[in-house]
This record gives sequence, structure tokens and C-alpha cells, in this order.
Amino acid sequence: MRMRISHRLVDAVKAFEGLRLEAYRCPSGVWTIGYGHTSGVTQGMKVNEGWAESALKQDLNEVLKQVERLGLPLNTQGQIDAVVDFVFNLGITKFKQSTLRKRIAENAGDDAICAEFEKWVFCTQNGKNVKLPGLVKRREWECKRWIAVI
Repeated sequence: MRMRISHRLVDAVKAFEGLRLEAYRCPSGVWTIGYGHTSGVTQGMKVNEGWAESALKQDLNEVLKQVERLGLPLNTQGQIDAVVDFVFNLGITKFKQSTLRKRIAENAGDDAICAEFEKWVFCTQNGKNVKLPGLVKRREWECKRWIAVI
């Protein structure tokens, strides 16, 4: 299957990230703007909605390229969307080191793979791991996309 970014993925990322036209620090302390864009963002930066959407699509396509290079057995658009969203949210380095990637590579089955998605719901804040409801919803969406429920 030719890998591509779907409209469903773009819409989901917009909903998960929300639109912020002024730079802010995300829960992990990273300067962010638009729909979760982090590259080159500095305090005080401002953008418009068109810029934010364009940056999001560029970011997702870059993540897609990173995922493609891993050569994982992604056989449906839902599986591609799930992994690209995960990597967009957490980064390619964490994904490469994750048991989730290993389970996908070994075709471990939907239950094992969804169980791995669902582990990634914590953020470190003030030295403590905090379970974020937004990450719970995001991981649920990824699991549903993986198994093609949505």
C-alpha cells in the first residue's frame, strides 16, 4: 500500500492539538504553535490559521517519511494514520525504542498492539508522571484506527 496522509488523520490531529496562534509551552515544556508545530518555535511567535494548517501537513508528511523508512508492515490507511499520529505526538526516537514498534514489526496482533498504544498516556510534569485525559483519548483513537473501527 502506498503510504499517504489521510484527511481523517489531519482532522484528528487538529482536534487533538487544537489551534494556537501564539507560541506556548506544551505540557512537556516544548515551545509549540499552530496545530502542534515545534520546529523553530520561539516565545512570542504568532501565526495565522492558514500557516498553521500548512505547517501541520508538512509536519505530518515528514513524519510519514520517517515511518516509511522503518519498513514496518502497515497494511491499511488506518494503521498508517495510527502510527503517524503516534510519532507526530511522541517523536520518532521514542517510537523506534518502543515495544509498540517491536509489536508492529513482529505482527503481534491487534490486541497486543492496542495494549502498547494505551501505555503512552503519561507526561512528565514537575518531575512526576501525570496521566493526561487528552492522551488517553488520542491513544484510544489510534487503537481504533489501527483496527479500522473508525
